[in-house]
Amino acid sequence: MAFKPQGEESEAMSEINVTPLVDVMLVLVIILLVTAPLVTQSVHMKLPETVETTQDIDKQPFQLAIDAQSQITLNKEPYANLPDLEAKLKTELANNPSMEVHLHADQTVVYGKVAELMATVQHAGIVKMAFVSTEQ
Repeated sequence: MAFKPQGEESEAMSEINVTPLVDVMLVLVIILLVTAPLVTQSVHMKLPETVETTQDIDKQPFQLAIDAQSQITLNKEPYANLPDLEAKLKTELANNPSMEVHLHADQTVVYGKVAELMATVQHAGIVKMAFVSTEQ
């Protein structure tokens, strides 16, 4: 605590001495300015060039969708009932054992309908299924 000189009333000063704080902050800024260029250095190297690849068309996942009216489509082909869809999925699975299905479901569809659709895909023997969501 700092006190006033002897001639005046001896009471504690209420101001905080910020000089040491400013000194420490200036030292930290200097350290930052010195070390920043050292951290941002990069190593220049020549990387090998490659040819652009595309995904095999035969391996494209099947697009299974259910819209707001509960209409089911597989690759934009409509299916009236789930047994027909299951039969189609089984035949496609026989042709391609590593078949994948992407499920697009409208947000207004009742969850029970989506669960039935998922169960149909599982009964067909397909183990790779992904949910696709889109931002609106």
